[in-house]
Amino acid sequence: MVLAVIDGDTMDVDLGGRRATVRFIGIDTPEKTGGYLPAECGGDAATLRTAELLPPGTEVHLQRDQELYDRYDRLLAYVYRAADGLFVNRYLVLDGYAGTMHFEPNTQHRAVLDTAEAAARAAGRGIWVDCGGPNQRLEGAS
Repeated sequence: MVLAVIDGDTMDVDLGGRRATVRFIGIDTPEKTGGYLPAECGGDAATLRTAELLPPGTEVHLQRDQELYDRYDRLLAYVYRAADGLFVNRYLVLDGYAGTMHFEPNTQHRAVLDTAEAAARAAGRGIWVDCGGPNQRLEGAS
């Protein structure tokens, strides 16, 4: 169950009474304002959209890949909303809130995510039209 969205590609969940931070595999959303890194174009929108998709209390299914944790001790997962099966990682890319970011060996859904990114670019959705792509620092962001 979702406890809180941290940013566009990270959330806290309850795993059987234990709080765990989950990093969505295969995607990267821009950095939000007020985070640890300088804010990027589209970061606040991505965080808001993820929070709309996964409000606290939302039941999710987490699918792992080859590695269970990243170097920051975050659980790595493909995230599916339990109520309707929405593949959240794919949706965020397809709707232009995220770009793909693949790290071997965690590439089980690489083709699906790459296809979603190509569709978002072609349609001019989100960060592709608003920002010129991912990782574009906001003016004046430090």
